[in-house]
Amino acid sequence: MEAFETGFRDKLLGIVSPMNMKVPPLLTPVALLVDVPDHGLTRGEMGTVVEHLGAAEGVLVEFSDDDGETYAMIDLAPDQIVALHGRLRAA
Repeated sequence: MEAFETGFRDKLLGIVSPMNMKVPPLLTPVALLVDVPDHGLTRGEMGTVVEHLGAAEGVLVEFSDDDGETYAMIDLAPDQIVALHGRLRAA
């Protein structure tokens, strides 16, 4: 049972790939570091990590518009994205 708990914890906190690249945790906002012309995406576009595909494969990232409609969902390697960090401010 310990292996399951460790895997679950790693999935929530982010896992480390064999290439020593940190994979962002689920639901982390990320930005593209590269253009992905096959999907109409350009460097800097923001998306959300929605699934871990395994340490070697990377993550599934969803890109959506201001209305919440998904316009792209693609597999990306950890070196193609950067996690975004920010602080919430009162309105």
